[in-house]
Amino acid sequence: MHRIVSIVPSQTELLFHLGVGSLVVGRTKFCIHPAPAVSRVPVVGGTKNVDIERVAALKPTLILANREENTRADVEALQAIAPVHVTDVNTLPDALQMICDVGQLTGKNAEAEQLTSEIGQSMATLTPPSTRPSVAYLIWRKPWMVAAADTFIDAMLTAAGFTNVFSDRTRYPVVDEADWQTVRPDLIFLSSEPYPFKDRHMAELQQLCPLARIRLVDGELFSWYGSRLRQSAAYFRQLQNDTNQSLFVPL
Repeated sequence: MHRIVSIVPSQTELLFHLGVGSLVVGRTKFCIHPAPAVSRVPVVGGTKNVDIERVAALKPTLILANREENTRADVEALQAIAPVHVTDVNTLPDALQMICDVGQLTGKNAEAEQLTSEIGQSMATLTPPSTRPSVAYLIWRKPWMVAAADTFIDAMLTAAGFTNVFSDRTRYPVVDEADWQTVRPDLIFLSSEPYPFKDRHMAELQQLCPLARIRLVDGELFSWYGSRLRQSAAYFRQLQNDTNQSLFVPL
């Protein structure tokens, strides 16, 4: 039986969904789902600053990491402790393959296949609007940082029926006042993570983009690429309805 350390929040949740939560012996402080079950698992630091000695003390036989969420230095150090499975997820097909791979690693092939089928079918029900609203998706403040092309968030924005105004850039660029004046998005989404945007931050963005509609969005449903994707299609559909209606309401 494996002893698994997962340093990827969405994959920690996936392990519990697949029925191998009892094998998880270590997690990051950001691995908060599923609550309260995950609270019994020892914390080994954050996604960017893993406590290598603490991981070693847990004597894992398998470590789950991710190319984007974890640092190369941590992954290389962890490879001296146990085999490290590093995932790289930028699209929905990537996410579905990752789920299958984790299912194979943990002896839960059937459960993984059932989950990917459920997610695939739910996402296939999304109907893109005839006119896709343009959107800027904020992940950080001071400096402003957005999700651009070559990210899972960008893929989810497309699936949800939106056009990313920063799709001509890659990854997570910093943007300034001049950028906002150039792109002029219909919508600005303030993600709940990694920066915890709140209502009070809307006024700052409204000054930069006075004509944009601004709203808080659930970052987990845009960026967690494990079992939480079961909830994404319904959320995206509601978001489509809400934002489409707001665009036709005078300021």
